Amino acid sequence: MTIHALNDQEVRLLREEIELLMAERQKLLQVCGAAAVLVANLDVDTLPDEQDTIDAAEVLAEHLNGLSEETLRESLESVKAELDPETDTASA
Repeated sequence: MTIHALNDQEVRLLREEIELLMAERQKLLQVCGAAAVLVANLDVDTLPDEQDTIDAAEVLAEHLNGLSEETLRESLESVKAELDPETDTASA
């Protein structure tokens, strides 16, 4: 195998890996977008009083708040949701 052929194979493998990563990123954006819509529309008064449920909602909200604004917008766009400028919550 020549060096040129090896480089072509490496480039092909890298391209395939990048395509896989981009597809995975899109799926993760959709999950984040759906989670953001869910959290934004939760009514705290109707959440079960079970501490595990409350803790899970808090962890999810904290991680969503840790996203950059750009990533959060991409996430919401991926599920065709948008921020409500008046209330700063997400709606689908």
